[in-house]
Amino acid sequence: MNRWFNRWGRWLMLSLVILVANVVSSFVYARFDLTEEKRYTLSQQTRSLVENIDKPVVITVFLDGDLPSAFKRLRNSTKDLLKDYQAYGGSSVQINFVDPIADLTVAMQDSVINSLYEAGIEPTTLNIKNDAGFAQKTIFPMALIEANGRQIPLKLLQNQDAVGGYEHNINSSIENLEYAFTSAIEKVLSDGQLRIGFTEGNGELSDAMLGDAMESLSAHLEVGRVDLNTITKAGLDKLSALIVAKPQQEFTEAQKYKLNYFVMRGGRVVWCIDQVGAELDSMGRGNEQLAFNRKLNLDDMLFLYGARVNYNLIADANCAEIPLSMGGREAGIQLAPWVYYPLLIPDTASSLVRNIDAVRAEFASTVDTIGVKGITKRTLLWSSAFNKVYDTPRLLSLQSVAEQPDPKDYFSVPKRVAVLLEGSFPSVFAHRQVPSGIRETYVVPERSKATKMIVIGDGDIFKNQVSSRDGSVFPLGFDRFTGRNFGNKVLLLNIVDYLTSDNDLFSLRNKNVKMRLLDRARLQSEKILWQALNIGLPLLMLISFAIFQHYLRKYRYAR
Repeated sequence: MNRWFNRWGRWLMLSLVILVANVVSSFVYARFDLTEEKRYTLSQQTRSLVENIDKPVVITVFLDGDLPSAFKRLRNSTKDLLKDYQAYGGSSVQINFVDPIADLTVAMQDSVINSLYEAGIEPTTLNIKNDAGFAQKTIFPMALIEANGRQIPLKLLQNQDAVGGYEHNINSSIENLEYAFTSAIEKVLSDGQLRIGFTEGNGELSDAMLGDAMESLSAHLEVGRVDLNTITKAGLDKLSALIVAKPQQEFTEAQKYKLNYFVMRGGRVVWCIDQVGAELDSMGRGNEQLAFNRKLNLDDMLFLYGARVNYNLIADANCAEIPLSMGGREAGIQLAPWVYYPLLIPDTASSLVRNIDAVRAEFASTVDTIGVKGITKRTLLWSSAFNKVYDTPRLLSLQSVAEQPDPKDYFSVPKRVAVLLEGSFPSVFAHRQVPSGIRETYVVPERSKATKMIVIGDGDIFKNQVSSRDGSVFPLGFDRFTGRNFGNKVLLLNIVDYLTSDNDLFSLRNKNVKMRLLDRARLQSEKILWQALNIGLPLLMLISFAIFQHYLRKYRYAR
């Protein structure tokens, strides 16, 4: 009896322990993350949000099917992340992975792609190498978050033109996944829409030039134009943020008073300022234009808040290209670098602009910071280290395009172009009379509530290109002449997210997933050795174990 119990009792106890462990694990979720950077651990902000979901959230990921290896890694990382969301959110979080064009004819694929594009799901075309050369494949590195009768499209592949190839691009996208999903879920679950206003009345960018910026923000925000001449105190109180996009006419004291009141009550402002008037389209037949200083009457206001947009122009060897009509027998349109269209580099130390592409600017100026008590400053965008700064007024000529910029002539230090200011700002109108034109009573303290603002030395940074044929709007950040996508739209979305959210979700963008790739040079030189080890070592171990087992059995039973 004892022998039977000793033999079968232990198996019974082990089976019972396994059964209890399985029952407990079905009610208690636990996961052990042994990675150095804790890549599989959700942040406290995400867990709190997902655990408190009270409405069904449907997440559809369109990145599935037969994918290249790099995109399989992105898909698998997305699956791992969303499993954690589902574990904390329970039945409130529904996840679907689909390949929307699998097993469809070409005609049906085109119809599906068009319908998805209208919903904000944009395809990406890849060139894949095979035995016959190269083949094109259309994939959708996108997701759609639906809840509360609303839906938000989400890009999984952040950088379309990332430096460092697909591996670096995929790695950056994986680092951004948790922030992207958590931020989108928070937006789609929010009951009331925040209001964002683009100012008008002082020669700001037109509705067409801001078309894609306003359309992109309207997916989860209420967006419109704000005329500072007519808006009332009640109208200002309803706004969460204001974007001043390239004013060209002088601000009145009454307009500045309303802007100052908005800041004092805790409103957030994005200043996109062109201190210098220069337009490529205005060069005309003479191919020359005088870049002149604008009088906007904002210098005192920005100075007191802690920033100064200088009266100068940045010429940068790292620049965008512009189309030029070439004369002669072989007349045509050619692309040439234009040093006054610098490609701005995001500051990697700031989570607000981390992992976004270069930002295309037009006739940008440098921005200085001013020491103001209670205000912290962080740089967001820099020029490259190959730049010149010209004081204005200055005569600009398209003839200089014929000369390719030599980086040696432009060698300098990076120049600041955009800065984030945070804290309690002093009032511009403290101990001053209320200017004429103000007919309502505004309570304006000497210092503001804790708030944020961003000052950018370029008014065109959120301007999209407009077709000269039919007036159609191109996506923000897309250059129709070169076909490149720049980071302007992602910058705008990040800025608005940061200014309108008080949940510190941007700390999620600090996640760092280290790339542990094989040393390709060593792999090439030691290829035979590693192949021999991978094939021969397991066989050698198997043979050694068989010999050992043979002699062990012979020794044990020969006696």
